[in-house]
Amino acid sequence: MSTSFAEALSVGLLVLVLVCAVVRPWGWPEAVVAVPAAGLVVATGAIPWAHAVAEAERLGPVIGFLAAVLVLAQLCDDEGLFHACGAWMARTSAGSPRRLLAQVFAVASVITAVLSLDATVVLLTPVVFATAARLGARPKPHLYACTHLSNTASLLLPVSNLTNLLAFAASGLSFTRFAALMALPWLAAIAVEYAVLRRFFAADLDAGARAEGEVAAPEMPVFALVTVAGTLAGFVLTSAIGVDPAWAAFAGALVLAVRALAQRRTAPAAIVRSAAVPFLAFVLALGVVVRAVVDNGLASALGHLVPHGTSLAALLGVAALAAVLANVINNLPATLVLLPLAVPSGSGAVLAVLLGVNIGPNLTYAGSLATLLWRRIVREHDTEIGLGEFTRLGLLVVPAALTLAVVALWGSLHVIGG
Repeated sequence: MSTSFAEALSVGLLVLVLVCAVVRPWGWPEAVVAVPAAGLVVATGAIPWAHAVAEAERLGPVIGFLAAVLVLAQLCDDEGLFHACGAWMARTSAGSPRRLLAQVFAVASVITAVLSLDATVVLLTPVVFATAARLGARPKPHLYACTHLSNTASLLLPVSNLTNLLAFAASGLSFTRFAALMALPWLAAIAVEYAVLRRFFAADLDAGARAEGEVAAPEMPVFALVTVAGTLAGFVLTSAIGVDPAWAAFAGALVLAVRALAQRRTAPAAIVRSAAVPFLAFVLALGVVVRAVVDNGLASALGHLVPHGTSLAALLGVAALAAVLANVINNLPATLVLLPLAVPSGSGAVLAVLLGVNIGPNLTYAGSLATLLWRRIVREHDTEIGLGEFTRLGLLVVPAALTLAVVALWGSLHVIGG
C-alpha cells in the first residue's frame, strides 16, 4: 500500500470512528464502527501487525484498570453512596442554590478524582438533577458543574480518567508523585471553574429555592467508603512496590462484588455490564486506528509543533496544543497522539499534555466522550443545553483554568521535581 493511500485511509477511518462515537447512529455502541475500522487498517497494511499488537499490549493494562474502576463505581452506587451524597446536599443546602453549587463542586471533585469521571457523569449527574428539582432550584448551574468537573477535576489521580492512566504509564512517576505534582493544578483549575460558574449563572443562583428541612440525615454506606479508602491505599502500595495498580482496583471491585452477590443485590450479568465491555473494545480499537494515523505521517507533522523542554513557555505551548487537538479529534485520540512526542521532554511535558486534554474539552461538546454522554443524560431529563451557551462558558473557563493550572504545574515541578 502506498504511503499516501495509507495516510488517507487511516485519517478517513479515524474521522468516521469519531463521528459515529459522537452521533451514535441508531443507538449503536461506539465499538460497532471502531472495531471493524481497526481490523481494516490492519488488513490493508496501513499499520503493520506488529505495531497493532504493540498498541494492544500498551493499552491492555490501562483498559483492565478502567474496567475495574467502572465496576467499583457502579457497586458503590448499588451500596447507596450517590443517593447518600444527594440526600446530604439537599439537607445541608438550606434552600440556597449558591450553597448547593458549592456542595456539588465538593462532591463532584472528590468523586471524579477517586472513582473517575464516568462516575460523575453517569451516576452523580442524575442525583444532582433530582436534588435541584427537589429544592426547586434551577438545575443548569449544577448540571454544568458536573460536566465541567468530570473533565477538570479528573486531573488529580492516575485513576481519575482514562487519559490519566495513559499519561501515568508514560510518565514513569509513582502514584504519590503524580498526585503531588497535580494537586496544585487540580485546585487552581477547580477554583477558576467555581468563580466563573458563580458569575456566569448568577441570575439562576439568585432565583432562590426552598428549604428542605424534612430530609433525613443520610445513612452513609460505611462498607463502601472503607472499601474505596482501602483501594486508594492499595494504589499507593502497589505503585511503591512496582505492581500494576490495576490489581488494587480489581481487589476493591471484587470485595464489593462478593458482598453484593452474597446479599443478592446484584447478579453476575449486571457486574459484567457495569464493566462497559463495548466501550473497552472501542478504546482498544481507537488506539489501533490512531496508531495507524500516527505511523502514516501525523507524528512527524506534530513533531515540529510540540515545544521541547519544561520551561513555563514550553509547558504552556504543549498544554495549548493538547487542548486544541482535543477539541478537533477528541481528547482520547489527542492523548494517544501527543504522549509519545512529549515523553522525550520528561514527565513535566507529559503532565502538561494531560492538562490540555482534560481542561480543554470543556470548550466544545466533541472535546471528550464524557461530555457527549453527559449531554445525552441531560436531554433524558428534558433539559436542553444550547451549543452557544456551552461554548461561551467554555471560552471564559478554559483559557484561564489552563493557564493557571500550567503555572501551578511549573511551580510544582520546581518545588517537588519531576
